[in-house]
Amino acid sequence: MRGAKAYAALLVLAVTWPFLLPGGAFALRDMMVLPDMALTRAALGFGDLPARNVPQDALLGILPFPVLAVRAIVIASAGCAAWAGWRAAPHAWGKAAAMTVAVWNPFVVERLLQGQWSLAVAGWLMPLIAGAPAWGWRWLASLTPTGALAAVAASRTWGTAVFSAVLCLPWVVGGALAGPGTSSAASAEVFAPRAEAGAGTLGSLAGLGGIWNAAAVPASREAGFALFGVALFALLALGWRGVERRLLLLAGAGFALALLSWAGALTWAVTTLPGGGLLRDAHKGLILAIPAFVQAAAALPTRRAAAALALALLQVPDAPVALAALRPVAEIEVPAVDDRGRDVFFVDRPALILRGDGAPAVDPAPKVMNVVEPGELVVDGVVVDRASARWREAADSLGDAGALRALGVGLVVYPDGRVVDTGAPARGLPAAGVALLALWIGAGLVAAVRAGTTWRRGS
Repeated sequence: MRGAKAYAALLVLAVTWPFLLPGGAFALRDMMVLPDMALTRAALGFGDLPARNVPQDALLGILPFPVLAVRAIVIASAGCAAWAGWRAAPHAWGKAAAMTVAVWNPFVVERLLQGQWSLAVAGWLMPLIAGAPAWGWRWLASLTPTGALAAVAASRTWGTAVFSAVLCLPWVVGGALAGPGTSSAASAEVFAPRAEAGAGTLGSLAGLGGIWNAAAVPASREAGFALFGVALFALLALGWRGVERRLLLLAGAGFALALLSWAGALTWAVTTLPGGGLLRDAHKGLILAIPAFVQAAAALPTRRAAAALALALLQVPDAPVALAALRPVAEIEVPAVDDRGRDVFFVDRPALILRGDGAPAVDPAPKVMNVVEPGELVVDGVVVDRASARWREAADSLGDAGALRALGVGLVVYPDGRVVDTGAPARGLPAAGVALLALWIGAGLVAAVRAGTTWRRGS
């Protein structure tokens, strides 16, 4: 068993090593974690765009060392995944296979490369969330809306379901108060699962891969190694009798979401239902299949478990190399604007920046100040998401200080560095958003106290 423990540590290190390196910030695609972040209205879910980063950004906005916090959360969550695989199997090879499937899978690797670190954290925590009634893991997974919803779906008792539902309130209420919001049919198509070389879309999904962004996929997946994921799926299917029925149903629901998205069957919901935009990247539904995969690997006899371990590694053998893109950067240039809490409108500022190595990352400005965010998304020359209404109105009102004040815009910053003060005051943080954040943090404290009490009783 010592060898299995050493292997667990090696697995965790292999997929989280960039978070152990020195550096001032993490910046890759959707990930932007700075040494100093602000608690803004957007971070609370009351900005110009859908509350996709709630309560993640709010928590980082109030912590004194957000970069250190992300390092700790990511590494600890990967460790939890390894522990879940360890305790699921009765013998060493089963433990090793289950740990590999839990820690080293295309879902978490591709989401990390997309910069969705909190979704990867939720993926790592899912085997524990689905296997035990403890609340702490659910709280950590709820850093992202997808993780919070997955925790609700994976609940074993009414108590955990209610607790997980409460954790959804920061982004649910913020979205509801912002009014009905939908996404375009084009966005549903853009964010649908995609085929990886050799495996096709179905095969890619079977191996827990197939993210919509080809740029966030390790090179091995585009060289045919995704086929090993298909073989792994077939092998794990042999252990289905060792998987709880509810986990099989959970996995089925996850695959159904991804397949419906691939077939275009979710377009109506995405474009019509309030909050339907949550479904446009339905590939995220594969997070629900991870617990069943882990338990199936744990249920395999020794020889099959050894084969499953090999296949799990081979389906993304270059994960540690690909994840080097997550290395922290020494410094991110943030606009030096004396905003004093007022809303800032940047003229012609791109939504993405480029790191020194050419890798894209989201604009850091909204992480440190209240920004009128455009949110426009253009893919291959096609506008997938239109700019936010307030941004369009502000862009049309440039030069009219009164109109900009009415929109709550306090400062206008031009590309040449010129700043125009409209006289609009700071709007302050929404009381509802602050209260919901306090509720979410309080729920975390309750989970911690409950876990401590359980541990004392057990000891």
